[in-house]
Amino acid sequence: MSPVLQTIAQRLRDHGPALLAGVDDPHDELLALVWGPRFDREHALSLWASLSRRQPHEAVLTLPAILSVADRFDGLDNGAQQRLRRLIVRHRALSAM
Repeated sequence: MSPVLQTIAQRLRDHGPALLAGVDDPHDELLALVWGPRFDREHALSLWASLSRRQPHEAVLTLPAILSVADRFDGLDNGAQQRLRRLIVRHRALSAM
């Protein structure tokens, strides 16, 4: 896995549980963020707003990670973006076992 994908994956592991707490399907939310050619910042900020109401301190730590992941994702070529999407789908399948 490329260093950029490793960084994105690590940030998702670090901040994803808080950001995605309470959503019906965290994997669907992640895929919604990365489905297009650019990271969906508007959707990410709506998730962040929900987090900031629940856990303001955690939200302060999470916002820079969201922006960093967004910038890194946008800098990936199409193949690497597809790989990230496949990793999310694979994680969903492994989590369901």
